[in-house]
Amino acid sequence: MRHHPEILAAEQSVLVIIDVQDRINAVMADQDHIPRLAVLYRAFRALGLPVLVTEQYPKGLGPTVPELAGLLERPPLIKNTFSAARDEAFMEAMEPLNPHRVVVTGIEAHVCVTQTALDLIHAGFQVHVPHDAVCSRRPRDRKWALRRLGMAGAVITSTESALFELLDRCGTEEFKTVSRLVKELPVD
Repeated sequence: MRHHPEILAAEQSVLVIIDVQDRINAVMADQDHIPRLAVLYRAFRALGLPVLVTEQYPKGLGPTVPELAGLLERPPLIKNTFSAARDEAFMEAMEPLNPHRVVVTGIEAHVCVTQTALDLIHAGFQVHVPHDAVCSRRPRDRKWALRRLGMAGAVITSTESALFELLDRCGTEEFKTVSRLVKELPVD
């Protein structure tokens, strides 16, 4: 039996981490998204799946936070558009990956994450947004962004759900690796 089309699958999937930079991250409502993003990044890489990271105007907002920057295998893509999907370099980086599914994470949920996710949905991608891997300065902005994205067709999920959907089955080396990473997630 085939799985439901809204269940995330590893085939043609990419993780996108939007603008988790020092100066803007410092004013987020909480910091629980940081360890979740690190786990997502490490799990995607352990599964051999691609990850794209963006920075919005780093001169003003600073570099990617050290907790993530230390994991990166390639430098972040610099953008000046709120939506990464409206940035030529970002879309050029996406093209050879040929993704169908995009897991969109980062900050701020109601600005760059929402605009990126909406543009990707409009372009025909299946977008998954882990609610616990996005953040805004004001919790209600995050709440309404997630509601808006769900109504627009994004699959609102969680970090752990997304990772186990990517695995599809237990008993593999990948399962063992991801299971260890999931144990690092903060408890709400």
